[in-house]
Amino acid sequence: MGFTHVKVRIYNPADMSKFDVVELLVDTGAIFTSIPRNVLKKLGLKPLSRRRLRVYGGAVVERDVGVAVLEYEGNRAGAPVIFGEPEDTALLGATSLEALGYQVDPVTKKLKPTELLMI
Repeated sequence: MGFTHVKVRIYNPADMSKFDVVELLVDTGAIFTSIPRNVLKKLGLKPLSRRRLRVYGGAVVERDVGVAVLEYEGNRAGAPVIFGEPEDTALLGATSLEALGYQVDPVTKKLKPTELLMI
């Protein structure tokens, strides 16, 4: 089937001059985006809460969650982000993907703009 990886710019929403570019695995089955903790910490982001999350294989882990601004191909959106630990895969989840206005093209395995609905 193949994997889709994208480079996304991550910003501190309180200070948009602070940003970094990370490569993320696109995972439409994941709700949240996971960014390495060291990247979010470098940007000055702080956790807002701690959540229990089910991971691949069925285990449940606890992770800090905050908010960041993500940018892909010029489109920006705020979204919840998991403060990923070293063993976590950095990934772009469905919430961020939809907020940015993209979907995965099943044929090309690339992101393509999607129609945004307000209904």
